[in-house]
Amino acid sequence: MLFLANGLSRAARLFLAGSEPALWTIAAGGRIVGSLVCEDRAWRLAWFDGADRRLKSYAGPVNGDVEALAAALGARLGAPVELQSLPV
Repeated sequence: MLFLANGLSRAARLFLAGSEPALWTIAAGGRIVGSLVCEDRAWRLAWFDGADRRLKSYAGPVNGDVEALAAALGARLGAPVELQSLPV
């Protein structure tokens, strides 16, 4: 599956090590469909209007392994899913 590997793993490890807030966009089919937020070590997925129902119904783990999440979402959707870290 496609995801932004450069810096993504490092970013995930950095945010897991501290309690700094973190934010990722989730893109599929060339458009942003949701976000992943980590604040005080609590991870949250949020889906935007128009996001595919297969993504919206994801009930798997959201625990800081951003690469595994991208792979799981991509497998669920049957298409590449990209997560991009944003500065907070």
